[in-house]
Amino acid sequence: MLRLFEITRGKIVEQPGDAGVSEQQLAEVVWIDLQDPQEEERELLETLLRTELPESEDVEEIEASARYFVDDAGVHIHSLFLTQSEGRHDTATVAFILQPQRLITVRDSDLADFRLMRMRARRRQVEARSAQELTVQLFEQKVENLADALEDIHVKLGEASYLVLEDVAADLEDAIDLLAKLEDSNGKVLLCLMDTRRSITFLQRHIHIDNELQESFRDITRDIDTLTAHTGFLFNKINFLMDSTQGFINIQQTNIIKMFSIAAVVFLPPTTVASIYGMNFDVMPELKWLLGYPFALVLIVLSGIAPYLYFKKKGWL
Repeated sequence: MLRLFEITRGKIVEQPGDAGVSEQQLAEVVWIDLQDPQEEERELLETLLRTELPESEDVEEIEASARYFVDDAGVHIHSLFLTQSEGRHDTATVAFILQPQRLITVRDSDLADFRLMRMRARRRQVEARSAQELTVQLFEQKVENLADALEDIHVKLGEASYLVLEDVAADLEDAIDLLAKLEDSNGKVLLCLMDTRRSITFLQRHIHIDNELQESFRDITRDIDTLTAHTGFLFNKINFLMDSTQGFINIQQTNIIKMFSIAAVVFLPPTTVASIYGMNFDVMPELKWLLGYPFALVLIVLSGIAPYLYFKKKGWL
């Protein structure tokens, strides 16, 4: 899917997508957004722009030299963005090609950051005078969404805290599953924050920066520092709740083992008495005693009650 954006009176405006793409259009647009491109779209852009677009396997490279570099086509940045599917967070890589007059983004999936940017563009809320300013705004939008994701994790962490520390009827295995998902999401957010910092640093070194852009970069860096510290706080809280959950599970298991142990000890004396009177010896005085059977029953009951009362007195029950 190919989307084109131009600058009109200082605002980013999306062009209608029903017409064919011409070389004149590409010369006028400031942002070319390519999502899950078809082969013909890729070939058309490469021909008109005289630029080779990155393939999916190239975008996913993790080496710094493959993610941040400059060539004749422009400044290349492969940046991680946060995605969410079925309640779980993941990361997707977007390839940025920043040229003097335009920005080209190539991605395989639909991302919330880009949907929000398109919505703001339709409402004429995105102000930019150049492709460089638009790139900075995309990274600002990315950091804002990462902050929203951390707020969502914090809210869910409060729910997990209630399950672990207050809800006596809660299933602790469900709490562990929730905490594991939150830990994974928090790690993905931290990874995106670290990647954004590297992207900003690379941009600062390789594009023309005026005072306004420099201040924007400083704001983004300060936000990243704040959010990174917050991820550390969330990691500590997740670890505390995970340790607490495992501790409560161990206590529950210990109580179960204790009950089995106490039951075994309580029933041991009655079993011994019953075993004795279950013997088939010729000389057993109680066998011919009129009160022998009631005596054995009373002895069995008393031998079971005595250990129970002893444990109760010791506070083991």
